[in-house]
Parts: sequence; C-alpha cells; structure tokens
Amino acid sequence: MLRRALRSPRVVVGLIAVFLVLGCALLAPWVAPHDPSEQDLLAMLLPPAWVDGGNPAYPLGTDSLGRCILSRLLWGARVAMAVAVLATLGAMLLGTILAHLAGYLGGVVDWVVGRAVDIWMSFPPVILSLILMVGLGVGTDKLVLAIILVDWTRFCRVLRSEVMVVARRDHVAAARLLGFGHTRTLVGEVLPSTLPLLLTLISLEMGIAVIAEAVLSFVGLGVSASHAAWGQMIADGRSDVVEAPWAVLFPMAAIFVTVAGFNLLGDGLRRTLDVRLLGREGA
Repeated sequence: MLRRALRSPRVVVGLIAVFLVLGCALLAPWVAPHDPSEQDLLAMLLPPAWVDGGNPAYPLGTDSLGRCILSRLLWGARVAMAVAVLATLGAMLLGTILAHLAGYLGGVVDWVVGRAVDIWMSFPPVILSLILMVGLGVGTDKLVLAIILVDWTRFCRVLRSEVMVVARRDHVAAARLLGFGHTRTLVGEVLPSTLPLLLTLISLEMGIAVIAEAVLSFVGLGVSASHAAWGQMIADGRSDVVEAPWAVLFPMAAIFVTVAGFNLLGDGLRRTLDVRLLGREGA
C-alpha cells in the first residue's frame, strides 16, 4: 500500500507541502531570525527585503508593531501543526470508537450514536466552535478540545457506514463462527478493513483543523495573544492591508499551502488505498 501510495502525484505533492510546513514548525526556534513577539517601533510596516525600502534583517517585512513576519510565520506553523495533530487524533479516537461500536453492534447502540451525531451536526460548526471557546476560554489546549468536540462527528458518520458494510463480509462472519469475541473481531477483522478510509479522513481533518484554528485566532478566541498564529496575523494586518498587503498575504499563503497539502494527501490516499476505486479504475 505504501509503494502504491507513493506512486500517486497527489500523495507526493501533499507530502512535500506537509513536510515543508512541519519542518518549519520544528526548526522555528533555530531558523527564525527574531523573537516573534519582539517589537521594533522604528521598523514598522517594512516591505519584504527584495522590495525597495526593505531591510535584509526582516526578509518578509514587518507588521504594524515592527514584528518580523517571517519569525511569526515560522512560530505560527508550530501552533497550526500542534493543533492539527492533537485535535485530529482526539477527534479520530472518539469518532472511530463510537463508529465501530455503532456499526458493528447495531441495535440500540447504533440508534443512540446515530441520534447523537444527527443532533450534534445540526449546529453550524463555526458557531458551535465559537460558543465552546467562549465557554472554555482562550488557549491552545482549549482550542484543541473545542475542535475535538465539534469534529468527532465527521469521523463517526463516515466510518459508521463503512463499518456496517465490513461487518457483513464473510471474513467477519468466519471470525465470529470461530469463537472470536467482539473486541478481537473489531480490532483484528473490522479495523484493518476500515483503515484506508480512516487514514484519508485523518489527512482531511488536519486541513480542517488548521482552518478552524485560523478562524478562531482571527476573532481572538484561539491561542493566547503571546503566541504567534496565522489567523491572528491576518487580523492584525487587515487594518493596514492597503499600505502593507504582505502582512496579510504571507499568512494567507501559509494557510493555503498547508491546507492544500493535507487535502492533496487525503485525496491521493483515497484514490490509492480504496479498493473500490482501484477496482473501477482497473475495469
């Protein structure tokens, strides 16, 4: 499966984009030329270094408070990737467990989980996230928790349908006839069959988590003000967008590259790991 996935141009381009952002996030303390919160009031709204009036000490220019945009972008990548990984893993664990229990056991369990998903998804995700952040408070840990509480339904709804199909296959019935317990059947027979779809959902959810973090940081309900975040950079630069468009364009480009990388990776994994799509392409 790994060799087949790496032959897909979508997977390769997605991995390059994701590893580029991840490398920036990991190396930010050593690569960033300045402290992301350091202010230089004598160097406010400097253009990028290659533009007339730019300063090589600030390769991508500065914002309205004289803070280095490149340094804030690099440290913002740490926030974006941390939220994407932690929030996705939390939503995946909660949604996957409930989806497998509902799809495999059926009956009352399936009805309760299905109704809970229907009720929870009836709320607009952005509005629900804002309400949760108002109640939980500002902070990276609260932001991760809010995204988990909103997006677990995405995993649960999609995987539940897949589990219901897999649970009716012959190899699962054979495992039950051989005396396998529910836990062993779920882990050994059902989960491996749903793993390709799960990997695709994880990749797509990471892109959604990056957007959610940017939106909440933009309105001041994401990470604390002491941390650099891409959404916060866009909010700070919008008042000077005519004089200094680079203060908005660079964080927007960072969000675009990150989300596009996760989406390309997810689409490529779906096309290369989904046996039904492979069967249709072969036919």
